[in-house]
Amino acid sequence: MFKRILKLLISTTYFAFAFARNLLLRLAGKFPEALCVVLYYHSVPQKSRERFARQMEVLLRWTKPISADSRIALSPGTLYSAITFDDGFQSYLETALPELEKRKIPSTVFIVTGGLGQLTDWEGYHEKIMSLDQLLSLPSPLVTIGSHTVTHPFLSGVPENAASRELAESRERLEEWLQRKINLFSFPYGDFNEELVGNCRAAGYERVFTTLPFPAFSDPDEFVTGRVCVEPSDWQIEFLLKIHGAYRWLPLAFSLKRKLYGRWERAPRLCNRAESRISTAASSHELL
Repeated sequence: MFKRILKLLISTTYFAFAFARNLLLRLAGKFPEALCVVLYYHSVPQKSRERFARQMEVLLRWTKPISADSRIALSPGTLYSAITFDDGFQSYLETALPELEKRKIPSTVFIVTGGLGQLTDWEGYHEKIMSLDQLLSLPSPLVTIGSHTVTHPFLSGVPENAASRELAESRERLEEWLQRKINLFSFPYGDFNEELVGNCRAAGYERVFTTLPFPAFSDPDEFVTGRVCVEPSDWQIEFLLKIHGAYRWLPLAFSLKRKLYGRWERAPRLCNRAESRISTAASSHELL
């Protein structure tokens, strides 16, 4: 709880400075730069449906939702958002998707192809992944399908040939099942490095997603895209700050923490677990 409140306070301060800067720009007759924040969820339990619905109302009030595979040039002065879901849990289909369809909000779901129909226990999420029939039933106009590997491993911890198979086979299976091209990929646990990014290019992906909370789509052809972790249980002020990009200071803090302590602390919550897996990318910032 202390870390959560501390992050909230720092993000509030960050947002205040950004808001003041943008206000000065508008007073000077200039538009602030466009901003797009990609959010990622995992589970949206039925008991959290009302909270999730309220978040989507807030999203529509403050941002212009776009698809995670968009290639548009962002308009200055506009706040955009994109919604993604990792793993392909049934709760996406049963709880989240109806609320998204009701509001015509596009979303992207990243599928673990080897886990279809199975009950998982990944880092605290004890939930069943949708079946193949359920995957095939997803409506296409508002839903984009992406890959999330075959078995959901820490990719940097497996041999290179095994990692390459995870990337290629998951994409091939989805394309065979869905009879469409699969262009998007998200790294399980946010675990990636430069070599894995290169492997993703070789596997044919056109955009890959991390768990580093950097603003997205500054370049329409951006390959490595950052995302911000959200949960239906987020406080309203947390959610507001996240969709306004106020948590983008976190990678710098991760890097500083690494330099000060020499190693990463493994945080207890999933949203923080990426800290222990992406230190190299956060400190170099080369991939983004």
